[in-house]
Order: sequence, then C-alpha cells, then structure tokens
Amino acid sequence: MVSKLRAQRIADRIFEELSILLLMEVSDPRIESASITDVSVDRELAFANIYVSSIEGGEAAPTILEGLNHAKGFIRRSLAQRIQLRSFPRLRFYWDPSPERADRIDKMLNALPDLEPSTLSDEDEEEEIHQDG
Repeated sequence: MVSKLRAQRIADRIFEELSILLLMEVSDPRIESASITDVSVDRELAFANIYVSSIEGGEAAPTILEGLNHAKGFIRRSLAQRIQLRSFPRLRFYWDPSPERADRIDKMLNALPDLEPSTLSDEDEEEEIHQDG
C-alpha cells in the first residue's frame, strides 16, 4: 500500500500521460472528442479510475466509453512503458457529467434577470462598514 500523496502523484502522472496519448497516439474516431477530467488511483495501485467528458455532451458517452474500453489494453501498455511501476493499475473508465452540469447551471444563471446595482451611496457603504467592523 502506498501513501495518499504517492497515489495522487501517480494519478496526476497518469492524467498527463493519458491526455498526451489520446491526443497523439490513439486514432479511434469514437474517442476523438474525449477529454480526461480526472484520474484517481487506489492506495493498493490496483485500479486507476479515469473520468472522461466530451464537448459533445452526454449523448456521446456510450460511444466514447466503448472506444476507450476497446483500446484499454493498448492504453495500459503504453502508460506502463511511460510510467515505471512494479505493477501498473488496471484502467476503469467512467463518464463525468460535471461539465454538463456546470453548463446547465451557467445557462440558468444567465437566464436570471439582471439585478439592479445597490442603491447605497458611498456614505451609506462607509457607515455600514464601520458598523460591521
């Protein structure tokens, strides 16, 4: 078992190398729009949980995950060559809906009516600050 810090460093390294690998070496059209959002590694280094998203949104999730799982062996071997570990973790891919949720929240916030700026004068603001302080 490794420390949490070491597991995080390994996860960060997998994140970096996998991002480059997907961009430069994996040519499957199913994963062209995929981007890695997070990687976590358990402390036994048995599994690397890889979270992915896409600018295409959730509709692309099944296709992207299928492509990643199809290329899993190649990806794991390539990462193991780049990151020297006694035993390289098995890869598990998950869809990360966070970017879609953030986009929905952003749209909701933008749809809110503009609020009027505060009608407090400078003197009122100074008085309020002095009362709080």
